[in-house]
Amino acid sequence: MPKARVNSRSKSASSELRAGEVPVLVLQGGGALGAYQAGVYEELAVTGIEPAWVSGISIGAINAAIIVGNPPKRRVERLHDFWSSVSSHLIAEPILKGLGSRSLFNEFSAALAASFGLPGFFQPFFPPAFLQPSGTPGALAVYDTAPLRATLERLVDFDLINSGKTRLSVGAVNVRSGNFVYFDSADRKIGPEHIMASGALPPGFPPIEIEGEYYWDGGLVSNTPLQYVLDADGHEDLLIFQVDLFSARGEMPRTLAEAAEREKDIRYSSRTRLNTDTIRRRHKMQMAIHNLLAKLPKNLEHDPDVEQLRAENDKAAISIVHLIYRRKHYESQSKDYEFSRTSVMEHWQSGRFDVRRTLRHEIWKKRTRPKMGVAIFDLTRDATD
Repeated sequence: MPKARVNSRSKSASSELRAGEVPVLVLQGGGALGAYQAGVYEELAVTGIEPAWVSGISIGAINAAIIVGNPPKRRVERLHDFWSSVSSHLIAEPILKGLGSRSLFNEFSAALAASFGLPGFFQPFFPPAFLQPSGTPGALAVYDTAPLRATLERLVDFDLINSGKTRLSVGAVNVRSGNFVYFDSADRKIGPEHIMASGALPPGFPPIEIEGEYYWDGGLVSNTPLQYVLDADGHEDLLIFQVDLFSARGEMPRTLAEAAEREKDIRYSSRTRLNTDTIRRRHKMQMAIHNLLAKLPKNLEHDPDVEQLRAENDKAAISIVHLIYRRKHYESQSKDYEFSRTSVMEHWQSGRFDVRRTLRHEIWKKRTRPKMGVAIFDLTRDATD
């Protein structure tokens, strides 16, 4: 698939950006935890950082479409509209304080979503799958996502997405071939069906048909679009805000329920860890090439192989900022389908707090252009670069 250059329209005057640096927002899948991403975006917008490219998987694709499909002044408002709608089944707060009470509240909220669906998102098929005609959407899933299409059409201006002002790319999986694909506004027209395909996680949601092919949630192959962004050809420095909803690190589980949650965290965060390791290896290789070129004699300076190595090592600089949602003690394996208003707003505020903490960190304030091409920051837990 051809890659278009990043649209650099959104180069902000904010002091948080270096001159010539293009901000990119990378959004992982994670259901209800996606409210964290909305909070991240709001705080970035407050500081004057508007992404030139937003790439997402699953709930990240929905958030991405709302962001790109609205002018900057309306984006936060539209995100609030979406998250207020899906959390409207349970707007009450826990009656009692304490971890035990909150845990029961969350489990009740998750059961409510699983039983009755979510306004503006999905609803149970009736009759259920085993009574539906073979091959129909209702025979392939528990829930109907028609409400999501209506929501996307109401909250997202797809003409704006396709205008090219801000790039949007969302990942999905071809059901028949098993191949991972990206629907990218840089090279195709994007509609509601592409966003729905990225979030069609089986067996909950039915596959989405696009031009005669059927697609499921991109998280089946990779829950983060980071590698797709890194593979894009271009010569502009990128500042990538990688917003993950599952943490690779965690405690040893003590119960079956905790084991189920830990398994989900590892499964959906594994590609992020793999991508980060790949980036670090690339960083080490660039350093080795740089050092080797400095040792070569003058008579090899214009050798074609040397010039090719020098050109390969002179790519744009990439800074990656990790913003990772970290679980609360009262959360369980149902945290990604627990949509109470209380939890949604907590996730949202956590996103805002993590951005604020990152941009106030001394390491961030003192950062410079990466000398060897790549710098990685995770400043909400431990400072690493």
